[in-house]
Amino acid sequence: MTSTPFPFTAVVGQDDLRLALLLNAVSPAVGGVLVRGEKGTAKSTAVRALSALLPAVAVVPGCRFSCSPASPDPGCPDGPHEPGTATERPSRMVELPVGASEDRLVGALDIERALAEGVKAFEPGLLADAHRGILYVDEVNLLHDHLVDLLLDAAAMGASYVEREGVSVRHASKFLLVGTMNPEEGELRPQLLDRFGLTVEVSASREPDQRVEVVRRRLAHDDDPAGFVARWADEEAAVRARIVAARELLPSVTLGDAALRQIAATCAAFEVDGMRADIVMARTATALAAWAGRTDVLAEDVRQAALLALPHRRRRNPFDAPGLDEDKLDETLEEFGDPGEDDPDPDPDPGPEGPGGGGGRPPEEGPQGGADDAGVPPEAGTGDEPGAAPAGGGAGERSAVRAAEPFRTKALSVPGLGEGAAGRRSRARTEHGRTTGARRPRGALTKLHLAATVQAAAPHQRERGRAGRGLVVRRDDLRQATREGREGNLVLFVVDASGSMAARQRMSAVKGAVLSLLLDAYQRRDKVGLVTFRGSAADVALPPTSSVDAAAARLESLPTGGRTPLAAGLLKAHEVLRVERLRDPARRALVVVVTDGRATGGVEPVALAGRAARLFAAEGTASVVVDCETGPIRLGLAGRLAGELGGTAVTLDELRADSIAGLVKDVRETGSRRAA
Repeated sequence: MTSTPFPFTAVVGQDDLRLALLLNAVSPAVGGVLVRGEKGTAKSTAVRALSALLPAVAVVPGCRFSCSPASPDPGCPDGPHEPGTATERPSRMVELPVGASEDRLVGALDIERALAEGVKAFEPGLLADAHRGILYVDEVNLLHDHLVDLLLDAAAMGASYVEREGVSVRHASKFLLVGTMNPEEGELRPQLLDRFGLTVEVSASREPDQRVEVVRRRLAHDDDPAGFVARWADEEAAVRARIVAARELLPSVTLGDAALRQIAATCAAFEVDGMRADIVMARTATALAAWAGRTDVLAEDVRQAALLALPHRRRRNPFDAPGLDEDKLDETLEEFGDPGEDDPDPDPDPGPEGPGGGGGRPPEEGPQGGADDAGVPPEAGTGDEPGAAPAGGGAGERSAVRAAEPFRTKALSVPGLGEGAAGRRSRARTEHGRTTGARRPRGALTKLHLAATVQAAAPHQRERGRAGRGLVVRRDDLRQATREGREGNLVLFVVDASGSMAARQRMSAVKGAVLSLLLDAYQRRDKVGLVTFRGSAADVALPPTSSVDAAAARLESLPTGGRTPLAAGLLKAHEVLRVERLRDPARRALVVVVTDGRATGGVEPVALAGRAARLFAAEGTASVVVDCETGPIRLGLAGRLAGELGGTAVTLDELRADSIAGLVKDVRETGSRRAA
């Protein structure tokens, strides 16, 4: 592999992505870019290439926090800075790994020196390195919650604060936040989603000629990186000069009242929350005009700004697909008039290359075609296609029905104390949360327990020759705080899709209940999996994943019909958990079986299902059975199944938050009795 970055202007297609990045280069106040798309679509390549186009940054010589010589930060830890000569360095792109520690992000204090000498010995983190540059987070949707919180604070305040037991350091941290993500691996927290100024959806081109050109350029770069970069040097220089010119022109761009009315009307029409969308649209439209070399904002700039700034802000819940109704957008812009006096066409046709045109399309090199957003195959249909049903579905199979409206469910939790990934479902030992005790640190100290440290050091002060006011602290005295917080779990849904569940109204309610639980899993940062059973077999409809969107899509297209192989469903779920424990042994599971409890087909199906259920009970796996039985006569089979599983049963009606008060207690008490 080579470390030579791929030239930005050599990226084929992806017009919206390149335009969004360039607009942020022109006006960092736009607020960054979130790039959503499937793997292998040049997301990371384009972002990493952007830094080479940014102008050099003037900094105070020797300042680790990149203070501007014109206006140095008065609170800089390396300050105060005396007026003097400036030095220039290239603009930085700092990459934040998904698994980074808190200290790596915000920096670390030398606690031992702070206690013994009373000095702030501070080692800057990535937020300091990214000041006045780009902070890039690949797979930003997989970032741990506590790191997300720190990013939100820094992005909101333009500064980073490091607090360690009363010792604090503050430094400026203003950066262009760029994130990439694959939606199949999970969605982003709404608070962080709103912090990105713009969002773009990318996909691989379906045009053979464009795909050929992508492969040709990639191979040429890998074979001779330096030569390839040299061949694109003129194009890179031209874009770099255009960025500089647009930055100089930006203060002269006029955003008139008519344009502001269009922006406000558009945000109101799409019912976006808050006022950040209006501000981002205004800044984006201004940057588009500057990029096009104009001093007035036209209708096409407002339209393009809406397409970039609003899609991720109009989502009402995690299962809504991002995007805008462009017909509605055009109607709104036309109703509120044309902001540009000289614009002859207030409602421009975006043309065959899609909405990325506007007044600010980046220079296109190489093959044209704009097919990145075209030719995407539609989603699978009703589930009746060949291969959709397990063996034995037969003629009794019914097509998929829509899920009922989701509702708020009460929290289900796994009993005991875990040590899994950070989340919001079950109790766990974590790096963040309330302090419950202290221990000797294993490796680097991350959370100091001050009282325990002082208590450990106090008996040794005389023998260590303490003479002054400071406490003589040795490495062996330091104590790590133990904390209790919440973890995310693996919520594995085992859904009965047999003929006994096939009544349309009933299956709609069942799907609505599972969708509600999926929404709860999204909010609690769980992984989810989906096993379905009908006919004579069970299928893993969705292997464990962080994407509740994918689970919801599979659930929506789930057909019903055939016999009820309950044992096969439970055994398939047991196998999924066995494999997942090997991959992630710290993540505990919660099995949610959605069934009426019936078991048919094969020899002694009820007894076989009971034996399969007892496997979960023997391993201590937490479980809940959602009883879907309806009608005046109830057999209570789901309750018996819950007993075999060592879990608890709840009806569809009881699953709602306002009628399920005792369920969490029941789950925990069942787990406690099983442990005893």
